[in-house]
Amino acid sequence: MKNLAKFLLFVLVVSAGISLLYDYRLKHGGLKLPSGRTPEKYTLALEPSVDSKQVASLEALNRERRTLVKSVVPSVVAVKTSKKIAIRREYGLDPFEFFFPNQRRSRNPNDEALVQNSLGSGVIVTNEGHIITNNHVVTDRQGNQVDQIEVQLSDGRTKKARLVGADEQVDLAVLKIDDPGVKPLKLADSDTVQAGDFVLAIGNPFGFDETVTDGIISSKMRPNRTDAFGDLLQTNAAINPGNSGGPLINLRGEVIGINTAIISPSQASAGIGFAIPSNTIRTALESLLKQGRIVRGYLGIQTRALQPGQTSAEDEGVIVDQIVPGSPAAQAKLQRGDVIRKFNGREMKNINALRSMVAQTELNKNVELEIIRDGKPLNVTAQVKEQPANYGTARTTPGQGQSQPESPEQPNDQEASSGPLASIHVDELTPEMARQLDLPNNVQGVLVTGVDPDSGAAELKKGDVIEEINQQPVTSVSDYNKLAASLDPSQPQVLSVCRHRMRSFLVLRPR
Repeated sequence: MKNLAKFLLFVLVVSAGISLLYDYRLKHGGLKLPSGRTPEKYTLALEPSVDSKQVASLEALNRERRTLVKSVVPSVVAVKTSKKIAIRREYGLDPFEFFFPNQRRSRNPNDEALVQNSLGSGVIVTNEGHIITNNHVVTDRQGNQVDQIEVQLSDGRTKKARLVGADEQVDLAVLKIDDPGVKPLKLADSDTVQAGDFVLAIGNPFGFDETVTDGIISSKMRPNRTDAFGDLLQTNAAINPGNSGGPLINLRGEVIGINTAIISPSQASAGIGFAIPSNTIRTALESLLKQGRIVRGYLGIQTRALQPGQTSAEDEGVIVDQIVPGSPAAQAKLQRGDVIRKFNGREMKNINALRSMVAQTELNKNVELEIIRDGKPLNVTAQVKEQPANYGTARTTPGQGQSQPESPEQPNDQEASSGPLASIHVDELTPEMARQLDLPNNVQGVLVTGVDPDSGAAELKKGDVIEEINQQPVTSVSDYNKLAASLDPSQPQVLSVCRHRMRSFLVLRPR
């Protein structure tokens, strides 16, 4: 043992001596670096370039932003789902069956199971552990519910989540976890939100949980839009795949919206994101928790958007364009051309405000509508009823006592022969094709079957559905051809397009 100790001591002394010699020669130029260079002389800056007193307000803003983020992040969760998908494959001779016959005796050799995983976000909104997320986060591409849902909390814990209820139309799902220590966030009054308000978007983009981005409210609902985007809040805060279901937060740490969609040719943030307003979320949440489904009140009218440059006394109000037979509006004898100015004494500036008021009204309750008919004020009474299941596909009529003008048969042309849309080839959208393309149930439009190369519509793809042209609904190839023929080729054209479960806009500019 003594000899071993002496040997180890000797090795340590020699190693220390070699190290000291190496350092000495390196410092005094006797040893060159492997690259042949000598160390560069450097001096790091010791003072900041700006005195903190000169940017005191920015320093305070930094501290306040940190406080805001720290207070809300614990309430945001990452939603992780999985679903097993059976895949049937056709084989000839399976070599494994020959060498290992017992391995596959209990299963069909032509069947395989694929586990499909997806990521999303959510936010805790009740003390009992209810979580809001998007419906499309907890369903597969065919609209079927996933097999398993887990949420990851901000402290890293993972919890099994139960699906309480979901609604495709609002794109809302409510989950429930059992954890007495959760911290819910308050749902704000989204009616008070204004364009320019500062917001934070928090979520799980591309699997990077607790990601925080900031921005402003770019636009607060568009009253002249009749599609789904007209009811949403627009923000320039970066929203990417995985942010779906995460909250949009105001300065008080309240939820003003649930992030649901983006407009982007690359499927990544292009600065145009959309969130479901918190008032819509609150109404849907309470309906799901109390009744297990979303109960919607309705009047049964369709409106039309004002065209660019159109102004009239009808601007402030909701113009009745179509009426669903047998609906509360039909029973109240509303007519096409009526302008609804007030709903139970509250002014209705646009269809979004009217929808919101109807949704918040107790079913079977009588309401007073102040309308303008033929330039004269008139009061009518309507009773809000529950919206029927087939409301989205119900036929409308121009109004009480009026008949629809008959139009001659139009040839089923597959494209506009000339004009700005001549390069786009379309066909009728059938229910079977809608199922194959995984389209939402309420999609109406024409199916894009091809686009000429080098055209201004090159961003369109085969399988896209054109729902509107310049905010005018397209329900058939005949509608499409009529609208296409009436377009001004010197003006940009705006197409509302549905691709799978994503809606977006395409602007065709004059060439």
